[in-house]
Amino acid sequence: MVRRSDDRAHRRIPPPLKIREPFHGAVLNHRHGRQSKDGLAIRVCGEARSGDGVIVNGVACRREENRFAAEITLRDKETDLVAESGGHRDRVRVVWDRYSEPRYRFMIDDNSFFLRDVARKNYKSLFDCFYLKGLRDLNKKYGTKFCLNIYYVAADDNNFPTDADFRLPQFSDRYRSEWRDNAHWLKLAFHAYANKPDRPYQDAPPEKLIADLDLVASEIHRFAGEQTYVPPTVIHWAMTRHSVFKPLYNHGVRVLTGGFWHVGNTWDINYNWDDVHSEYLSKHNAWKDFESGIVFSLNSHCCNLVPVARTAAALEAATKEPNTAEIVDIVTHEQYFWPFYMNYIPDHFQRLDTTLHWVTERGYKPVFFHDGFLGGRE
Repeated sequence: MVRRSDDRAHRRIPPPLKIREPFHGAVLNHRHGRQSKDGLAIRVCGEARSGDGVIVNGVACRREENRFAAEITLRDKETDLVAESGGHRDRVRVVWDRYSEPRYRFMIDDNSFFLRDVARKNYKSLFDCFYLKGLRDLNKKYGTKFCLNIYYVAADDNNFPTDADFRLPQFSDRYRSEWRDNAHWLKLAFHAYANKPDRPYQDAPPEKLIADLDLVASEIHRFAGEQTYVPPTVIHWAMTRHSVFKPLYNHGVRVLTGGFWHVGNTWDINYNWDDVHSEYLSKHNAWKDFESGIVFSLNSHCCNLVPVARTAAALEAATKEPNTAEIVDIVTHEQYFWPFYMNYIPDHFQRLDTTLHWVTERGYKPVFFHDGFLGGRE
C-alpha cells in the first residue's frame, strides 16, 4: 500500500513565487506590448502565495487570489525582471528587439548538386546553371536574399554509386568575381560534411562539428571569397549536443533555426532542447539562450512541404499570432529542384514564387539573419 506522504510527493507543489510571463529568454517586440519613445511597456504576470504583496522591478503588482500582474517598461536591449514577495525572489531576463519590423529570411538546405553541376559543365557564368538562374530571377523580382547551406561532399543523387563523387576542392575559384558581385543577395554557409548519415551531429562531440564547419568555411573562402561566406544558422537535421553551442558562438554563429516539432511523445528537430523550451519555441519566433549567446529561431514555412494551393493558408496560419507574426523564417531544400532526384518537385520554383509574392505583398522585407539582430537593427 502506498503511504499518503508518498502520494503527496508526486503532486505538483507550486513555488511560493513564480513569474509565468514573459518566458526567460523571450525576444519581445512592438507586438508584445505598447512601444513608445520611452520603451516597451509589457505585462509581467505570475503566481505568488495569497496575501503576500508582490513587487516587480520596484512596481507594486495587482493581486487576484494567487495571481499577480504589473506593467513594466523595458528600456534596454536586455532586462532582468525581478519579482519579490514574502522573502522570496524570482528572476527572468528578456530581450527587447527595439527596432523590429516585419521581415523574412530565406535559406536553402542540403546544397551540393548545383556546385557539382557548375564544376562538371564548366559554365561561363554561375547563372548558366538553371538553379542559380532561378534564384537570381526571384531576387530581381522580389529582392529576396538567399543563403545556401552546403555540404563538403555531394549528396547521392541515385545516379552515382557513392556520395563521394564530388567534393568542394573540385570547385573552381574562377567565379570569385561573380560571387563577389552577387554577395549582397547570395551567401554560402556550412550545413554538414555530407548528407548521410542522417543526424550526423546529434551525438557527435563539438570537435567533430567544428572541424567540419572549418573545412567547409575554408573552401567557401577559397572559391567564393570572404564576402560570400556567412556563419551557419542551421546545422543539418537541427540536432546537436548543447556543448557545441559555445564553440559555434565563438565561430560567429548568432542564430540557429529549428522546426521544434512535436512527434508522438517527444520533440524533434529541436537541438535537443527539453520539452519546456521546445514547446515555447514551437509557438514563438525566437528565444535566446543566455548561456551560449545564441538566439534560436522557429522555421515558419518549408516550401518543399507545402503545395502552391496551400501556401497562402499556411503563411496566414504562421503569421496570425503576435508571437509568430513578426519574422517569417523560410526554408526549402535543394534536391527537390533537380529532375534526377527521386522526389523531384516540378513546381518547386512556383512554390518559392508564391511564397515570396505573399510575404512581399504584406510588407515583409528580405534579410540575412547574420546582419544585425535577426536581420534587423541592433
